[in-house]
Amino acid sequence: MINYRCRAGHRPAEVEIIHLEYNASAGRNLMTAKTKPAVNPLFVMIIGVLGVSFSAILVRSTGAPPAIIAFYRLLFSCILLFPLAVSGFSEIKALGRRELWLCMLGGFFLAFHFIFWFTSLGFTSVSSSTLLVNLHPLVVVTACWLFFGEKLHRWALPGTVVAVTGIALLGWGDLQLTGDALIGDLYALAGAVMVAGYYLVGRHVRPLLSIAPYALLVYGASTIVLLVYNLLLDNPLTGYAGNDWVIFVALAVIPTIFGHTLLNWALRYVSASAVSISVLAEPVLATLLAIPFLAEIPGPLQIAGGLLVLLGIWLFLHRRR
Repeated sequence: MINYRCRAGHRPAEVEIIHLEYNASAGRNLMTAKTKPAVNPLFVMIIGVLGVSFSAILVRSTGAPPAIIAFYRLLFSCILLFPLAVSGFSEIKALGRRELWLCMLGGFFLAFHFIFWFTSLGFTSVSSSTLLVNLHPLVVVTACWLFFGEKLHRWALPGTVVAVTGIALLGWGDLQLTGDALIGDLYALAGAVMVAGYYLVGRHVRPLLSIAPYALLVYGASTIVLLVYNLLLDNPLTGYAGNDWVIFVALAVIPTIFGHTLLNWALRYVSASAVSISVLAEPVLATLLAIPFLAEIPGPLQIAGGLLVLLGIWLFLHRRR
């Protein structure tokens, strides 16, 4: 028999499932508990991927320096998350020194992911940049298998290969355009390495914290890193146009709160490799969004690549059941 009940003081998005099993040899009921989300993590991941897909479009809509964009994006995210995270401060205090340092490391990875990726958008197209920055599954899947003992189902590797092949096709056209496009592609690849580290750290620490305090801790650390980085570069912190401030807030709300934060929520229930693979849909959606907003029309190779990316994600996520 399975009974559902909410744990006292627990987050409303989760319920506790109590499994009651009869042990004939002991002559008594055994009770084991397992936390299960009330919302399907796959649905949350879809919303999260849709959210982060708006990031490149918004970044291209402002002329502010890349590090400034990243700084205000995360600063405003922290301000919005603070009221939701207050009740979870006791969870942060209960963390060990190692876990706190891992959160700081995650913030460092996230900060330089944004710096490298936003810089790439000034040199290459939205399509190429978002595609190359999303090569992180190669790092994440390998690390999860080698270092975390994550078992991969038989369709995991084929799905990853198909999706990454699609990524290669999507970015191939821009690699042949100009020298500037190649520079942008290299920045995007550096951003991919950084976000891989961010997801791997999150997979380890996220189960220890509720989503709001975890996100506030990591985003806060990232904000501090970005502030120091901007001060070292003498980037002005003020004097930006009204449109820029609107973009900063929009970046905090759409791709951060409803993007990264929802994907971080999913890390409590699914593997880092599954979240990483699902984010490969971002470049496909970003490419589609770039058509009406930036008048960037995908070519035949990009269309074929996008279809392969979606097929690879389906193989990895659907066939794992």
